[in-house]
Amino acid sequence: MQKQTLIFNLDDTLVHCNKYFRDTINAFVAQLQEWFENLTKEEIKQKQLEIDLKSIEKYGLHSSRFPESLVATYLFFSEQNHQDIHEDRVERVKKIGQSVFEVPIEPLPNMYEVLDKLKEQGHNLYLHTGGDEENQGRKIVQLELAKYFEKRVFISEQKDTPALKEILNQIKYDQKKTWMIGNSLKTDIKPAVEVGIHAIHVPSELEWSYNQVKIDIAPKGKLITVNSLLEVPEIIQKHAQETVVST
Repeated sequence: MQKQTLIFNLDDTLVHCNKYFRDTINAFVAQLQEWFENLTKEEIKQKQLEIDLKSIEKYGLHSSRFPESLVATYLFFSEQNHQDIHEDRVERVKKIGQSVFEVPIEPLPNMYEVLDKLKEQGHNLYLHTGGDEENQGRKIVQLELAKYFEKRVFISEQKDTPALKEILNQIKYDQKKTWMIGNSLKTDIKPAVEVGIHAIHVPSELEWSYNQVKIDIAPKGKLITVNSLLEVPEIIQKHAQETVVST
């Protein structure tokens, strides 16, 4: 069996993420509805999402972006409703936003089992996660992921095709033996297809609209969608064995 190079995404592929943001946004919405009784949950969520997505396109995935998007949403509705801006309310909103980065991180079901199996099979495991060093590093330390990835960790505030290309150039990859594994069509799967490596899409039960794009180019490598992370080791093992036979 030929060893494969496996590049894993972190958030909502290996560990829970979006559910924490969902809970935090719900807390923010409840707070705004106390201050602006005329607002519906949906219009608050839509405005926050609109502001957040524009911020990502401009500044990337740094964690400071999210609390700022909540503050900007509060400021928008204050102006729209002709209300004074209260500094104590701004601080309250910031604290709500920052709280999402203080939650103890939980692994997704079977994460350790899957990583143990792939490590035992001898594959080269890498991690490519979107965000900033402080927040993503916190998750890696909390869940002791260094035992699998060691120093083979890449954190990108702009998680896109150029970022993946840069990583691949650093690790001197073999295109036929390299895989990207993640839940995001936008930041995991599309970049993998564009650079010509294999990709395994592991859809998240709770997906962020930012991650949802169409893959409109034909893949050069394998493009597989699975129902569970548990399916990944068998797919990789089968491909590795097929590669030996074909050579």
